[in-house]
Amino acid sequence: MKVAVFNTKSYDRNFLETANANDNHDLVFFEPRLTQETTALAAGFPAVCVFINDQLDKITLRLLAEQGTKLIATRSAGFNHIDLNAAADLGITVVRVPAYSPYAVAEHTVGLILTLNRKIHRAYNRVREGNFSLDGFIGFDLHGRTVGIVGTGKIGFLVAKILHGFGCQLLTYDLYTNPDCEALGVKYVDLPELFATSDIISLHCPLTPQTHHLINAQSLTQMKPGVMLINTSRGALIDTRAVIDALKSLKIGYLGLDVYEQESNLFFEDLSTEVIEDDVFQRLLTFPNVLITGHQAFFTEDALQNIAQTTLSNITDIESGRPCANQVSAQRVVATNS
Repeated sequence: MKVAVFNTKSYDRNFLETANANDNHDLVFFEPRLTQETTALAAGFPAVCVFINDQLDKITLRLLAEQGTKLIATRSAGFNHIDLNAAADLGITVVRVPAYSPYAVAEHTVGLILTLNRKIHRAYNRVREGNFSLDGFIGFDLHGRTVGIVGTGKIGFLVAKILHGFGCQLLTYDLYTNPDCEALGVKYVDLPELFATSDIISLHCPLTPQTHHLINAQSLTQMKPGVMLINTSRGALIDTRAVIDALKSLKIGYLGLDVYEQESNLFFEDLSTEVIEDDVFQRLLTFPNVLITGHQAFFTEDALQNIAQTTLSNITDIESGRPCANQVSAQRVVATNS
């Protein structure tokens, strides 16, 4: 199948081309993101391949359909960047990559916790300047601390498993219990208890209308003073302005983010020579107890290989008329967007 692959970097091309040796699709790579303004690039392509910061709203999808596109293959687990109802109305099939490497995201999550706690990022810069003072670097033992994990799917479970090895006390919240988590001895509680009891809170849930701004001014008041908050899931789980207020009042003692609710115009691009006009994001960067990475938690060789293989396999299934287990429909949004 002829596929227009949008929003591509060199690593996307390398892994997709290697995986395509088994599927033999006609892949044409485009660096721009797919938006209303760039749909003309997809003219004549029955399939387009996109990523999380492409914008497939109703108008974009209509323009694609008018040009003959019948398939959207997203190289991601999440699909809130695609208007599924509009896609269904236009007869466009949507497929995704439901899992690639949960280990990658879980390990990055723990890396953020360790780095913030022991000020590793600050120590690195200080030592390079010949400053070996330990002032301001006091951390705490993870052993015995209480960690609250919101969302116990594959990633949340692996975070729990790793932190169990550190000797942490684990509290979890999810609409559905995970037997693997229960086997670790974690305790499922309601959100107010998790917020009130946890020294560290890590988010691993999907973005839905119910979880949008799950961390807000009200929920922050329920948390311990000096709590560590980690988000490697979806940016809009956090009300960023409320979190900034909580940082200023010292309610939040540590903040680790790999995602940001307005990241689409920032992440994955080199903006080092430009003026970043997002004042909220820039304010976050002024806090010494905030650590932000640019949506790189997934970014391992293992994950990129899995993403490429699954994406092309999905396209092959649809082209061959076979059922595709990774097809997404509007009726399944709440159940599968994780």
